[in-house]
Amino acid sequence: MSSDPRRGRPPMTAPGPGTVRPGGRTARVRDAVRAATLAELSEHGHHGLTVENVAARSGVHKTTVYRRWGGADGLIADALDRAAAEPWPVPDTGTLAGDLRDLARLVLAGLTDPAQEPLTRAFVLAAAHSAAAARALHAFYARRHEQSAVIVERAAARGEVPAGTDPAEVVRTAVAPLYHRAFITGEPVDAAAADRAAAAACAAARAGALVAPGPEPPPRGRPRPAH
Repeated sequence: MSSDPRRGRPPMTAPGPGTVRPGGRTARVRDAVRAATLAELSEHGHHGLTVENVAARSGVHKTTVYRRWGGADGLIADALDRAAAEPWPVPDTGTLAGDLRDLARLVLAGLTDPAQEPLTRAFVLAAAHSAAAARALHAFYARRHEQSAVIVERAAARGEVPAGTDPAEVVRTAVAPLYHRAFITGEPVDAAAADRAAAAACAAARAGALVAPGPEPPPRGRPRPAH
């Protein structure tokens, strides 16, 4: 997650956690609860997040928090849902290599910056323990892939990559090694690792290795025996 994680529904559906009309007291309540949730996650992590502490920090009564968000999982899911709706500073350097390098550096900041790393870690760990948080985190990254698809679309228009190159797969290839280091192996996550992952993704995309697969060919009929 590379930005500090800090949307309406169709009529006649039950509102989700914290869903409110824009503006007015309810919006202020949601903003206060969200800010308190992020602060609590940053200071105490996923396991230290409680409705009571969020209520105390936000100045919102805990019964209101329970009623609108349900609990800690609802608070986390709502914070991620709102973060997914925010713009992301997608790079535009004029080359695929430059864009992917800057994108990987952006993700690197989310994994190493003292202000962002605790939140990134808390959201990832929450997703490992909560189905609601996992769905919200999946939606968050899906939105990031949508936003960053323009990098590959521009590269295809310039002739840098083959037509049909899968934008999401290019982005995954560029940033997945950083998450692997941060959350699986514990190896250093630094600028050199980010630049190497971006260069590998760029090379793979240019070589056509990340072109989206076409439809499966129809099954062939059983060959007739020769007479």
